[in-house]
Amino acid sequence: MARYRGPVGRVSRRLGFGITEKGERILKKRPFVPGQHGPGARNAKTSDYALRLREKQKARYIYGLLEKQFSRTFEKARREPGETGVNLFMLLERRLDNVVYRMGIGSSRAQARQIVSHGHIMVNGRKTNIPSYTVKPGEKITVRPESRRLPYFKTLVESGAGRLRVPNWLSYTPAELSGEVVALPQRDDAEPGINELLIVEYYSR
Repeated sequence: MARYRGPVGRVSRRLGFGITEKGERILKKRPFVPGQHGPGARNAKTSDYALRLREKQKARYIYGLLEKQFSRTFEKARREPGETGVNLFMLLERRLDNVVYRMGIGSSRAQARQIVSHGHIMVNGRKTNIPSYTVKPGEKITVRPESRRLPYFKTLVESGAGRLRVPNWLSYTPAELSGEVVALPQRDDAEPGINELLIVEYYSR
């Protein structure tokens, strides 16, 4: 399972943006770049290239993709009709691991990716263990009956299963650990604080 496994706090401080909840907490405590000169480092002027690279890295780390995976997703977004930047985030949101996270079945995207990879999720009644699978409107996502007997999923049901607000493009039934894709996500449904135009400019250089 290829994904970033390094320190999220260090990356968050380097980007000046919390890539996870843990990264946000660390960034609030240490709001400066990592390294021994971090607290007293001078704010050097950031080049246009560095700005575009930083926006791309934000999105890549938040959604947990490696560079090749992110580049392939961008090329797919470029081929689709409409605005490339909007298409990119619609594709990122429609990844199965992100959907599992948005439903609250996983407390983080990393955990949601692990849940999918370990075969706990079904799409339209078929076990699907590919985190990058792109969901479509009308598809149903459920936790496998065999997996529901595990303590983790039992706790989810007992606690109401889902600490996150489920977006409007998804429906979710906590007691059944199941949901459905009812519409395509929009740009506002994706992660805020990222300028998709800078990402498009980065790949168009």
